[in-house]
Amino acid sequence: MLERRRARHQALHILYQREITEESIGRILDEASYSVEEGQLTGFALEVLTGVEAHQVRLDRIIEGISENWVVSRMPLVDRSILRLAAYEMLYRDDVPDSVAINEAVEMAKVYGGEDSSKFVNGILGRLAEVASAGGLVEAPDE
Repeated sequence: MLERRRARHQALHILYQREITEESIGRILDEASYSVEEGQLTGFALEVLTGVEAHQVRLDRIIEGISENWVVSRMPLVDRSILRLAAYEMLYRDDVPDSVAINEAVEMAKVYGGEDSSKFVNGILGRLAEVASAGGLVEAPDE
């Protein structure tokens, strides 16, 4: 479990870097321009990073649809990156229970986000879990 927690933190740092630099995940990884503060990237971190990038259009559309009165582009960068990471795990990783993805995201929001980030992230991801379990995520496939 600690290995995956570390991988999530690694992925979040790179997703945040991507937001700031507007470079692709592939370029950031190829140039090794990311911090190795959390150690060498794990396989899980790489899978999550490439998955978030591959499915970002769908993830953003879902997050925006669930978050009332919020446009993804107007969300704080850290919150947006955390939401994408957790939503990816919830929707595309069968080996990660929703409760784990939500809990890990809330904990990252407490560490890296603003004062209300953990509540914001918890609310959106909790709603995502409800809608997904009720079969309410019927929309166009990834673009």
